[in-house]
Amino acid sequence: MLTIDSQSSLHLAPTSPNDIVEMDWLKKWYQYAPTKVAIQDGQTGACFTYEELYLRSCRGAAFLQKTYAIEHGDRVSVLALNDLSYVVLFFALQRLGATLVPVNYRLTSREVNHIIDDCKPKLVIRDNEFAPILNELTWHCPQLALTGIESFGAATENYPQSFLDYNATMPDTAMIIYTSGTTGAPKGAMISHQMIFWNSINTTLRLNISQNDCTVIFLPFFHTGGWNVLTTPFLHRGAKVVFLNKFDGDGILRLSQDEQATLLFGVPTTMDMMAQSPLFDAVDLSHIRYAVVGGEPMPLPLIEKWHAKGIPIRQGYGLTEFGPNVFSLNEEDAIRKIGSIGFPNFYVQTKIMDESGNELKENEIGELWLRGPMCMTGYWHNPKATASTIQDGWLATGDLVYKDAEGYHYIAGRKKDMYKSGGENVYPAELEQVLRRHPGIVEAAVIGVPDEKWGEVGKAFVVSKNKDLTSDDVREYCIKNLAKFKVPKYFEFLDTLPKGDSGKILKRALMDRALSN
Repeated sequence: MLTIDSQSSLHLAPTSPNDIVEMDWLKKWYQYAPTKVAIQDGQTGACFTYEELYLRSCRGAAFLQKTYAIEHGDRVSVLALNDLSYVVLFFALQRLGATLVPVNYRLTSREVNHIIDDCKPKLVIRDNEFAPILNELTWHCPQLALTGIESFGAATENYPQSFLDYNATMPDTAMIIYTSGTTGAPKGAMISHQMIFWNSINTTLRLNISQNDCTVIFLPFFHTGGWNVLTTPFLHRGAKVVFLNKFDGDGILRLSQDEQATLLFGVPTTMDMMAQSPLFDAVDLSHIRYAVVGGEPMPLPLIEKWHAKGIPIRQGYGLTEFGPNVFSLNEEDAIRKIGSIGFPNFYVQTKIMDESGNELKENEIGELWLRGPMCMTGYWHNPKATASTIQDGWLATGDLVYKDAEGYHYIAGRKKDMYKSGGENVYPAELEQVLRRHPGIVEAAVIGVPDEKWGEVGKAFVVSKNKDLTSDDVREYCIKNLAKFKVPKYFEFLDTLPKGDSGKILKRALMDRALSN
């Protein structure tokens, strides 16, 4: 509330977290647009309206409370494919003030055990096909309850009671998303309701999301992109989300046409696979305003192919621990500023720092630091990692960036990916951008490997369009476009580059390959 003191100055009186914003999104859309479709299964066509999604979440919350004694602060882990009931579960847990812990079902039992032991859930919900992964969990968690996503889905349809209260507050942890663990055991990023809310506000403002929008989602729900790139912002705005449980280029194209999708999300790899589909030229995508692309810079020929289809490209940047929607490049700059991630979104503060803690100026490469209300709370039960990542409210991303004279930002690579060759800093991202411009190269990734003379040198992994391209050809091209110390010493041709679930290239796997040869 607003108060005026005796000096006639204005002050915002302290408020509780639930006084700040209305958090029960589904209840609002149940009142405003009950018959509008909220979520749809892209495989089966099954769908829930906002009324059905709200009422199912209320029944689901009652079922979880009565059957498994789920209370405020409890964790519920999930190993399941994207499913309508998975979304119901997310909102049911919010009603109870409990926390969702999505688990990567592609992990081994040992890796899943680490996550389960770390977050100590009261309940694990899984698809039947992933039950074997959980066979060893009873030894670690003797009191742990298990049930199937199918059973939970049936309960939300028929359970005789409903939980109508809303017990979550803005600071509460809505979900814990475990990072990939490329530099060690996975860490659980605590995603608060505040973070999800402000990410939605930022995304809505930058992408102009409205109730009339529709999108097709394929990223898995164990990834922040599956939930928070477009799903939660869309549901906050009363829009429609169509889910696939895995990437299917033809399926996305068909559904985007049939459901008149207005926004499309992808990474360069998936955008390329869709562009190469025989359906690409035939489908009507005229309702799509633009495609949001993240993960890595999109090659110019691919941008031009989508532009020729009438789909502008908006490059973006984000991470699990912040946002995840942090930067966005306006579609009209897609070619003029190719490779740029654009400007920070609303309510995101940024600075570029050197290793001595000094803020850098334009065209100077340093680590990107972020501050804003869409920052994670910290890493679950890992104060040391939290303290090294969040300092005085600023999150150190580990990503190296620079900004040009116009304020456009560019990714120079991961801090841990940078290597020194003969005392000079080499940023693989720069080399990769140059390599991708070669007309005979589809994809490229560069890492630093040990060298007796120079300390480290570059090794480039290349996917070519034809078998005629040789290492000498690529080396000569690099010599013409890069300083001598930046030119990779080694080149290796692969059929494909190893990628994670979000489409990002797995540098760790390439390093293991290089060191084992």
